[in-house]
Order: sequence, then structure tokens, then C-alpha cells
Amino acid sequence: MRAEARTRVIRAVVALAVLGALVASLYVWRPSGLYLWLKAVHVIAVISWMAGMLYLPRLFVYHCAAEPGSPQSETFKVMERRLLTVIINPAMTVTWALGLWLAYDGGHYTSGWMLAKFLLALALSAMHGMFSGWVRDFASDRNRRSERFYRLINEIPALLMVGIVILVIVKPF
Repeated sequence: MRAEARTRVIRAVVALAVLGALVASLYVWRPSGLYLWLKAVHVIAVISWMAGMLYLPRLFVYHCAAEPGSPQSETFKVMERRLLTVIINPAMTVTWALGLWLAYDGGHYTSGWMLAKFLLALALSAMHGMFSGWVRDFASDRNRRSERFYRLINEIPALLMVGIVILVIVKPF
């Protein structure tokens, strides 16, 4: 296994361990008195995650127009990496940790709307994973997709977000 791949695996394992530890500590601690505060932090994390998920594909669109190896391309590489590692990844981790706890503590985990929301959040996480791969592709000048592709992909997180918000607010089933 290459050193870069090994580092990615280690980071993924650490992220999953942190997520597990956060959820487990909330389960053991059961801070029900903090439910609304944790819900507020969850919403803030969701907003941060979505901001990054809507902006990153837009950076990909602009990056496509930059010549590989150019100063502009190198700047996009830094922007994409920082957006992913400093904003999107931590926001997703907090979103999932608090979301799982809120669903459990609020007794929503068996509701139909919550199961549908969970599936949409999983789809959003899959998009997140694909974005991470594309950041790596751009970083190594191996992008094989067009501006048009990224313009279309940019709409998927927004559509998932709309579905999640409707499910949470309307609770149709």
C-alpha cells in the first residue's frame, strides 16, 4: 500500500473512531437537558457542511478551466483541499454524531420520515466521498471530467438538502 493511501486509510479510521466516540459519549452521558443546544449545534454543522458541499463543485468548474500546473490551478488545489479538510469533513462528522444522538434521544429513529432522511443523508455522504476523490484527482492533475459534469453534479447536494428539510419540517410519514 502506498504511503498516501495508507495515510487516507488511517485518517478514515481516526474519523470513524472520533465519530463513534462522540456518539457513544452522548449515549452514555445522555445530556437531555442539552437537547436543544445540541440540536442548534447540529443545525449549524449541517449549514456548514452544505455550504461546503455547494461550493466545492463550483470550485471544480473553475478548476477545469485552469491549465494543469498553472499558478491558478495550484491555487484551486489549495482552496479545494482546505475547504474539504477544514470545513466539510469536520462539519459532516459533527452533523452525523449529533444527528444520530438526536434521533435516538428524541425517539425519532423508528419514524418513517427519519428513515427517509437517514437515506438522503447517506446519499449526501456518498456525494461527499465522491467529492473527496475528485479533490485528490485534481491535486494530482488527473481530472477527467468536464465543467458541464461538475455544473450538473453541483445540483445534487441542493436537491438532497431540499428533500431532507421537507422531511424534517413536514414529517409527511
